[in-house]
Amino acid sequence: MADVLIYGAGAIGSFMGYILGEVPEEVDGRIENVALLGREDHMKAIKEHSLQIDSIDLAEGKKTLKFRHCFASLEDLSNCDFHPEIVVVCVKTHSLSAACRELKQSGLLERNLKGARFILLMNGMGNSEVFMQLDLPKSSVLEGITSMGVRFAGEGRVELKGMGKTIFEGRMSEAERNFLEQRFSEKGFEIEFAKNFREHQYNKLFVNAVINPITALARQKNSIVLSPALKSTVQGVVAEALKVAAAEGIVRTEKEVTDLVYSVAVKTSANTSSMLQDVLKGKKTEIEAINGYIIRRALENGIEVPVNEALYGLVKSATENP
Repeated sequence: MADVLIYGAGAIGSFMGYILGEVPEEVDGRIENVALLGREDHMKAIKEHSLQIDSIDLAEGKKTLKFRHCFASLEDLSNCDFHPEIVVVCVKTHSLSAACRELKQSGLLERNLKGARFILLMNGMGNSEVFMQLDLPKSSVLEGITSMGVRFAGEGRVELKGMGKTIFEGRMSEAERNFLEQRFSEKGFEIEFAKNFREHQYNKLFVNAVINPITALARQKNSIVLSPALKSTVQGVVAEALKVAAAEGIVRTEKEVTDLVYSVAVKTSANTSSMLQDVLKGKKTEIEAINGYIIRRALENGIEVPVNEALYGLVKSATENP
């Protein structure tokens, strides 16, 4: 049984704490093998009242979980004897650089986190390149993506809005695979270890590049993407993203990707995208790691992406102070 630190225990991170946590034998026991590190108010609520998880897809519709370790800062972790073998990083993409600086300055990479395997379970692309500023061995940093829809419902509370598969890079040890497979299967969630992980990343990027900015700008649930009035916009985003992907060796047909986008929009029609949630809360979005990533790669490859640039510019101007 691996000890795990969830670094960035917000919505997805807190839910991962539930999935990867070993069920205590006592009814009111605390999860020992998973530690949460997140915002002070969220951690305080979990310490005092447990983590509340709501979902019609979960047995009994609700879970209440107690954790032995809830850290509000790296200093809290430093003052504890918790030494995780796996660190699942779930911070927002725009916070990753700052998180790396904090990790480096804390000295924990040579103490509590020495020898740990880091798994970046985040939106967008380009995260591993940012994380490598820590000068860690490449073998110690992996990535993952998840299609689970989890909403932050208040301090100490999260809500599962949609079931989905979680995919990790295939280059893991047998022990790590066995641990993750056991935890996910016990909780009833799909998991996959992919050799062609980059292709899965691009599939998610195609979907996010359409759904996130459109829902954020329209301030509507995912179903807005199905509007006939937005057909040319959806097609434009997809066509441009496909050119960028092709330049990096990922080849898909426009019909294949468009069908994928619409399929996800239908299945998640009642969902509020993560970017819309950020907009409604007045928070910074992850547009840089989604459409911004497409734009940066397009510039490097001499490709024009005007539709992505338009959506990117509109989201930036609507959500960030000049």
